[in-house]
Amino acid sequence: MNKAAFGVIGLGTMGRNLALNIESRGVAVAVWNREQEWTDRFVGENAGKAFTGTASLEALIETVEHPRRILMMIPAGAPVDEMLERLQPLLQRGDVLIDGGNSWFEDTARREQALRVDGIHFVGCGVSGGEDGARNGPSLMPGGSTVAWTLLQPVLEAIAARTEAGPCVTHVGPGGAGHFVKTVHNGIEYADMQLIAESWDLMRRGCGMSAAETAEVFAAWNKGPLESFLIELSAQLCRVKDPVSGQPLVDLVLDKAGQKGTGKWTVQAALEIGIAVPTIAAALDARVLSSLKEERVAAATVLAGPQVQAGAAGEELLRDLPAALYAARICVYAQGFALISGASRIHEWRIDIAEVARIWKAGCIIRARLLDPLRRAFSSTPGLPNALLDPSMARAVADAQSSWRRVISRGVADGIPVPAHATALAYYDSYRSARLPQNLTQAQRDAFGAHTYERIDQPGKQHSDW
Repeated sequence: MNKAAFGVIGLGTMGRNLALNIESRGVAVAVWNREQEWTDRFVGENAGKAFTGTASLEALIETVEHPRRILMMIPAGAPVDEMLERLQPLLQRGDVLIDGGNSWFEDTARREQALRVDGIHFVGCGVSGGEDGARNGPSLMPGGSTVAWTLLQPVLEAIAARTEAGPCVTHVGPGGAGHFVKTVHNGIEYADMQLIAESWDLMRRGCGMSAAETAEVFAAWNKGPLESFLIELSAQLCRVKDPVSGQPLVDLVLDKAGQKGTGKWTVQAALEIGIAVPTIAAALDARVLSSLKEERVAAATVLAGPQVQAGAAGEELLRDLPAALYAARICVYAQGFALISGASRIHEWRIDIAEVARIWKAGCIIRARLLDPLRRAFSSTPGLPNALLDPSMARAVADAQSSWRRVISRGVADGIPVPAHATALAYYDSYRSARLPQNLTQAQRDAFGAHTYERIDQPGKQHSDW
């Protein structure tokens, strides 16, 4: 029997489409799913293609040529550990096992170390792009050893999205680096979605626009500096009408946002490392608050607020919005890249931030035109501590900040919540402040807890009788 060159475990939406993508590049694929009927159906639906369905994990391992390259697309957490317990005795030295789910990076590092004892390579690989990306070209963020990358590189580069800068995949770094970068990708995604939602709310309530009118605005924005998948998608969504009522379908969607945990992981990691990501945290809080639908409906009848005034003020707001969104978006990417850089230093991953910007240019959910100047910034100044310090980024925010401040002021005056915009501006204002009021905070800490402080005119720790 001819051996398959690649194996895929898990034939859900992502696993199925990645298997189809891999096979379409001329790579024979063996597949296995816990439910045998899923495997049989998949192979039957793709008769004539280079797929081999297997009835057991033992059969899958036997079917894939050594050194084996096997991709797991299964739920994160305990299912991954359970699968590794079953696979480890079956694998041989030199085999490569890939976790393509959204796993916590510390779990990935633990698993990589455990399998390394037996000479098995474990790769945590971030996969972004959803169903369409998996089938036609995702952005891929593999970690793990350089040996594993050498074995995987031909296939991963073949299936990844492509731009003029090359395939949207790179060896991110050792251990859990790949999954960490994917986690931060998702954190940026949370924040960008919240910024867009706030901008949309300002258009709807602050400018009195219909969903169809906002679709045209998003479409126009997508032809300029704000060009991105999420802006393009927003224009598409705001055009769709409910076939029954004829109303905009988006207006019939319940305003309770879900989450799968990667946004929370981003904030948790930032707190552990000591990197500020306030806009990502605000986006997470916004989703949590949105889940309190019943409470919010009740509170709306009790808690007072200003009346929104559209009209001429709405026209000015609409003019200011794109610049405000662009400046806030720069701050979000700055926070995300600062977090990746901080983690890379602590864990000695040596992540190339410019490469991360490059592989996010296509295939992934946060692909955006903004990634081009960001990539140039980190390419021209390796080790740049914050994207805001790049001259082109600093100039872009400086040019936009008057509009940005007016937008936030308008939202506050009208009682329209803009937490992501406001925290992005606060981040910018804090980062550019040579002196912050935390000298009072330190004095308080020393006064009530003898925590000591440092003076600006003397070296060493100090304690005073306040």
